[in-house]
Formats: sequence, C-alpha cells, structure tokens
Amino acid sequence: MTPLIAVAHGSRDPRSAQVVTAVVSALRERRPDLDVRLCFLDLNAPSVDQVLDAVAAEGHTSAVVVPMLLGSAFHARVDLPTLLDGVRLRHPHLHVEQAEVLGPDPRLIEAVRDRIVEAVAGAGDSGLGVILAAVGSSNPAANARTRAIAESVVAGTPWSHSVTCFATAAEPSVQQAISAVRRAGADRIVVAPWFLAPGLLTDRLGRAAESYGPDITYAATIGPHPGLIDVMLDRYTYTLAALRDYHALSA
Repeated sequence: MTPLIAVAHGSRDPRSAQVVTAVVSALRERRPDLDVRLCFLDLNAPSVDQVLDAVAAEGHTSAVVVPMLLGSAFHARVDLPTLLDGVRLRHPHLHVEQAEVLGPDPRLIEAVRDRIVEAVAGAGDSGLGVILAAVGSSNPAANARTRAIAESVVAGTPWSHSVTCFATAAEPSVQQAISAVRRAGADRIVVAPWFLAPGLLTDRLGRAAESYGPDITYAATIGPHPGLIDVMLDRYTYTLAALRDYHALSA
C-alpha cells in the first residue's frame, strides 16, 4: 500500500496541530485500509524528512504527498518540492509524488458555508455580508484566485455581499473589508476563515473584526469537515493513479 503523507504547514499555536491531527484521524477512520502519516513543514514534529525517511527505511517504493494547503503559493510551489527533491536524492528507490493543493474545491466552499451557518443565527437572512479571511501571498496571481473564493461562498445562497480580506501581504485588510461590506448594505457581517485550523493569524483577524462592533460574527475554521476529508482522499487517489501509470510506462 502506497502511504498517504499529509503535510501540514505547522504553527506555534498548539490548537493548529490539534485540529490538523483531528483531520488526519478522521481520514483514517474513513479509510482504515490506508497508511496515513502526518508531518509538518515547520514548527511542529515530525518533519517531512523524518516521515519520508521512515517510509523509505520500511522498504516502501512509493509515497503520495498530500499538501494540507489551500493555495498554490510558496510552500506548495517551492518549499515542499525542494524538500521532496532532497528525499529523492537520499532514497532513489522511493518514488515520491506531490498531489495538488486542496483548494479552491467546491467541497471546501461548502465547508465554509457550513461554518457560517453554524456561527450565525438566522443565516438565511439576505442582509448577511460575508468576509472570507485568507492568509495572503506575495504572489498577486495567488491573491487574485483567493479573492474570487468569496463570490463562490455566497453563490446560490441568500447572502448578497461578499469580500475577501487578507491577514498578511495584501489588501484589503479585515477592517477595509468590513467597511466595504457595510457600504454595500449588509445588516450583519460574518468573517469566515479560509484556514484549515486556528492559530495566531486567525486570532488576529478575529480580534480586528470584533473591534468593529457587535454585528460582526467570527466563524470557525474548516477543521475536520467531511468535505475536507473527501478532497484529501481525491488528491491521493488521483495522484496514485498517475504514479501507477508512470510505473506501467516505465516497465
């Protein structure tokens, strides 16, 4: 069985690792036949190198790495591929394939909607404004893709106002987004994190939002939502099929 290596970002906030661990536990419950292992890019253990070195030492010849990342920014495009290149050099018998990032996937959009409904009483109100809070990137194209997600969250709902804000590296800030949604006529506002787990950034966003008034609610992060488990398994399955096709062509 080709192991599924779930790679999370890592955080100094212990809640982040707890939620990510809960996600991986839910994945194992869904697919007890899979060998699922969790590792982190930074700040938490075990590291990517530690887990893949162990996989190689156990005699596995392949592994699928599923990044627990919502956007295709530096960590997905540079950081993780560089680590995997190092693994391939150390273990030439181990064929390691990196899957695509998780978002934006319709099932994760639905997960954000579910978190909004959980957070807001009377979520069927057409006067509800939605602010999608994301981390932000130094890559303008990545930010442009993230900005479009807020529109997807409100599509097909009664909610008529939506804006994406960023915690770092880009604008609008959460304060600017709140002002924009209020100008658009929202009666109430919910800030929905485009984050898998809570941490220092989500706390900062939450404090900034709450300082703007009692009509603002802060929803929970995506966490171990069934939609997230579905997406991770699909990324694994698709990449595993590509890996097997490669081996068949090379045989």
